[in-house]
Amino acid sequence: MEPLAMPAEPQHLAAEGNIRFAMPNQMRPFALEPGAGTSVRNPVGGRLVFKLRGEQSNGAMTVFETVAAPKEGPPLHFHQLQDEWLYVLEGEMRIRLGDDVVPAPAGSFAFIPRGVAHTWQNSGREPALLLAMFAPSGLEQFFERYSELTGQAGDLDTFRELAPEAGMTVVGPPLAQSHPTYTGGA
Repeated sequence: MEPLAMPAEPQHLAAEGNIRFAMPNQMRPFALEPGAGTSVRNPVGGRLVFKLRGEQSNGAMTVFETVAAPKEGPPLHFHQLQDEWLYVLEGEMRIRLGDDVVPAPAGSFAFIPRGVAHTWQNSGREPALLLAMFAPSGLEQFFERYSELTGQAGDLDTFRELAPEAGMTVVGPPLAQSHPTYTGGA
């Protein structure tokens, strides 16, 4: 969706006796139904569905929902330009924040400031659903480019190759390799 065109000067808007001002460059509000949004293949498998893209938020943030298969997760990395928030919607996850690995069942939340090495893994037996948010925006192109360049998930070489363009640095392997404890069974 395109940002709402607003006049250069503030305008009075009345809403049931409540007066507020509309300022230039306001973003257009919108709502999405479940499953709606632009989707690409996630580097760790499954689909990644963009819920809010940078061009919809005037560069403020990117939000996406993604599915991770059991045992899957990205390599240990950090973002130089973005802060990240993760919210586990469904499933059993583990999240590594620096040197700490913590369980993250459905309903768990993590805040990851830029510069902090992190990764996550689906530690359950079923696919997990994760909501990821980044501020400011800018990672959309990384996921789109990865999906264009490789026909498979788990291609760590392509992930490492594209990471610097997106302001990411890969500093270690996925949790399945660095901390192979897998709580979901064989």
